[in-house]
Amino acid sequence: MATIDRRATTLALAHALSAAERGLAVIPLSRTKLPALRSPHRDDPDPRPCHGECGRFGHGVYDASTEPLRIRELFAAAPWATGYGIACGLHPHHLIGVDLDTKSDTDSSAALRELALRHLFTIPDTVVVLTPSGGRHLWLSGPADVVVPNSASRLAPGIDIRGAGGYLVGPGSRTEHGVYGTAPGTSRLAPAPCPPELLRLLLPAHTSRARHPTSSAGERQGQGLVQFVLAAHEGQRNTRLFWAACRAYENGIGPRLTAPLVRAAVRTGLTEREARSTIASAARMTAPSTRHP
Repeated sequence: MATIDRRATTLALAHALSAAERGLAVIPLSRTKLPALRSPHRDDPDPRPCHGECGRFGHGVYDASTEPLRIRELFAAAPWATGYGIACGLHPHHLIGVDLDTKSDTDSSAALRELALRHLFTIPDTVVVLTPSGGRHLWLSGPADVVVPNSASRLAPGIDIRGAGGYLVGPGSRTEHGVYGTAPGTSRLAPAPCPPELLRLLLPAHTSRARHPTSSAGERQGQGLVQFVLAAHEGQRNTRLFWAACRAYENGIGPRLTAPLVRAAVRTGLTEREARSTIASAARMTAPSTRHP
């Protein structure tokens, strides 16, 4: 039985209602950061896909709402909730969350800066939510006609993306590890538009960019991936090499970039055998049979 902290629930509801006033659809969360309401179909002998058509609560982000009455009903049904989630991808903000993790062996903030330098974009002033573990969530607004998928460490090691079907823990939420809050000076900002160059990186390869880049573009990208591997510190080397090799194979430059990536990895301290094994794993992971044509 969940322990009820009425003060935490009252505060979470107040924060959720405030977010809803800004056009952000919300759901109640438990201390574990999971939706507070369990699926009403969990005990069905033959559960069928349901996104709330049954009229009951417990469908995760599909319960999300900006309507004060419905939000109050959601929290009333989950009196153990101590936080709230903000659904991504919905009108009017079409929110995209950039989750900069601190638990990985890579400096995710530095990785995002490297991406920005390599692809010539800047992160605009926007809402920044600070997590209890020291991470950061950047809120960006996407176009209404573009669906950004959720991903984990695809953009770069330690950077997760919350898109359509995902949610972000809202500021003011209390979890097992502490309270989420906004960074100073960002609480009143609206989610800034996602830079087009970054948006292209967030979309699946088959929709965001050509499969085989031009020679000059491929050469520039290859140099950037090699530099990404060269910048690895101890504990990051395999992760960075694998990520760079995946991106190379996704963009049709994997075979010709293998030798430069191996040389770069060896310079960081990996053996040639380790480097080639990691690149081979990346090639298998991104083989045509596992990707869209």
